[in-house]
Amino acid sequence: MHIAIITAGGAGMFCGSCMHDNAWARALIEAGHEVSLVPTYTPLRLDEPASPQTSRVFLGGVNVYLDAKSKFWRKIPRPLKTWLDSPGLLNFASKLATRNDYSKLGDLTLAMLDGERGPEARAIDELASYIEHLRPDAVILSNVLLAGVATRLKERVGKPMFAVLQGDDVFLDALPQSFRERAISAIRARMPAFDGLLTHTRFYRDYMAKYLGLEAGRISVLLLSVDGREHTGRPRRRIGNPPTVGFLARLAPEKGLHHLVDAMELVRKEIPDVRLQIAGYRPRQHAAYFKGLRRRMASWGEGFVDVGSPETLPEKIFFLEHCDVVSVPTEFLEPKGLYVLESLANGTPVVQPGHGSFPELIESTGGGWLAEPKDPAALAEKLLIPLTDNAARQEAAERGYDGVRERHSPRALAVATIEVLSTESSVPRTQHRHA
Repeated sequence: MHIAIITAGGAGMFCGSCMHDNAWARALIEAGHEVSLVPTYTPLRLDEPASPQTSRVFLGGVNVYLDAKSKFWRKIPRPLKTWLDSPGLLNFASKLATRNDYSKLGDLTLAMLDGERGPEARAIDELASYIEHLRPDAVILSNVLLAGVATRLKERVGKPMFAVLQGDDVFLDALPQSFRERAISAIRARMPAFDGLLTHTRFYRDYMAKYLGLEAGRISVLLLSVDGREHTGRPRRRIGNPPTVGFLARLAPEKGLHHLVDAMELVRKEIPDVRLQIAGYRPRQHAAYFKGLRRRMASWGEGFVDVGSPETLPEKIFFLEHCDVVSVPTEFLEPKGLYVLESLANGTPVVQPGHGSFPELIESTGGGWLAEPKDPAALAEKLLIPLTDNAARQEAAERGYDGVRERHSPRALAVATIEVLSTESSVPRTQHRHA
């Protein structure tokens, strides 16, 4: 089977959805299928081996922005402005960007969802022509915010089409209400172009069915995966000296670092030498948020370590290996939680809030504990288990380490993907080796 996965770049940051799309493509290729990974908006930034992908970025972010904002720019012939879609220039533009403020992107979102009727029509036609030339058996969009391209793709390619639900609500909820309602209506209007929808947890399937007003039966669950062969960490035999709690995620309020800091102040009363070490991408718009937390932790001395944003997979593994437990106590209902699987894959158990995808991840792996969401005292109580009970910590670490490899492997994801695509759309199961 030949599958085209149209993914969205993360504007210069490490993006869990981008990395999972890349790993998904690699898993399908290893299973004997052909995959065309097609980036949109910006190039993909990865800390893992890249799967084969197009050298060109479609719907380049700079042109999309200018098309949406300027009638004059829309009139310029496409051949005269496609140079702005070059990966090098888009990477440079991403570095210059001062913020990724979703609340300011309402008009741009609607312009994209207008699809073949809107300002991005010519760029969408180029994407459709390219996908048509690939002759895939199925097309997958990495999120429903790309749904504006679906109608034209369906017309031109004529093959089964799917979209992945993975955090679309977080973006939509950040828009002003008038834009949010119009965007949701536009997404619903594009649903006839899709043969099915995909997501990674039962929770998010049911949540997004209600959110978008869809039948839950249209949404298939494909378990999140991580390649345990690339994660070389192993469960610790003993609690570290000092005991260490890790935070590995984007440093933004929605990821809940402030809840972890509150909890750690309580943990420090029981374990004075406990250490919190944090790592993750630093959005410029949240600099003041992180600065405030740093001031709170200034008196902790060696009890607080900031390692910055890991640039490579070995750096990430090194970070996780040197934690006794990892916690990312999100404010929002996390639809994925790839960092949970990455932590467990390296033998480090987790403590997570009991909402969103986390109960299912803990249930399927056995690699940690759940705490009451947004409750620092409850979080501190659960953190104290792996920090004081070595047997409990090691048991959770080993269960999680094995659970990731048994139930969240790339091979399992590839098998489930082909089963869903074949069942939902009667796509032939014929396999083709990747050239």
